[in-house]
Amino acid sequence: MENFFAEYRTIIVFLHVLSGVVWVGGMVAMRYAAHPSFLEIESPAKRLERIAHALKNLFTIVVPFVIVLLITAVVMIMGYGLSHSEHAILAHAKEALWVVMALNLFAMIYRRNKAQKALEKGDFVLAKDQLGLIGKIMVPLNIALGVIAIFLGASLSGSL
Repeated sequence: MENFFAEYRTIIVFLHVLSGVVWVGGMVAMRYAAHPSFLEIESPAKRLERIAHALKNLFTIVVPFVIVLLITAVVMIMGYGLSHSEHAILAHAKEALWVVMALNLFAMIYRRNKAQKALEKGDFVLAKDQLGLIGKIMVPLNIALGVIAIFLGASLSGSL
């Protein structure tokens, strides 16, 4: 693995950083740019439909990047030999954050899908409950964790 990593290090690190940027940046854009615009939609039903649709698009975009991020993380840990270095705790803490974020992402996808089914049945209360938690808690949590993980990655890369 170390030889593979040495040969493709620049591409692997680039894909890892790009994946983190797309994932965290997408959530920031959704929460702090798109979401306030959705709140301007007067019809509650239409507002919920637009939010559900936008989240579906966001999740469709970020899931492949999440997969790439997790794969490149493992390759970098192995390639740099971080598991057996003085940086092991930092490297594993950083990747643990990404794993927690991924689990939270899949919970958001589940909630969004549940909201979509509720919308199709005309159950706007259930849809609002499902989507509300995503916007108020789950996305901001992932943004905060993502920023911390990016900071840890920058700290780690500066010491390699």
